Amino acid sequence: MSTATRTPNGDSSTGARRTPSLWSVTDAAAFLRVPAKTLYEWRYKGDGPPSYRIGRYVRYVPAEVHSWVLNQP
Repeated sequence: MSTATRTPNGDSSTGARRTPSLWSVTDAAAFLRVPAKTLYEWRYKGDGPPSYRIGRYVRYVPAEVHSWVLNQP
């Protein structure tokens, strides 16, 4: 008998905590070490890492934030 469980997206998990697939503004700001207000300003100006509005929330894909950082001059 297996102790793995199924997550809503169909992946099996052994109960280990998974990294969230999307970051909040707070998560992205912490990673980039900038204030959350800076991310909101960048978003308004069209600068900064790609972001997505999901309902009333702004979210970031971690891989896209990493890529954005690596492509900065």
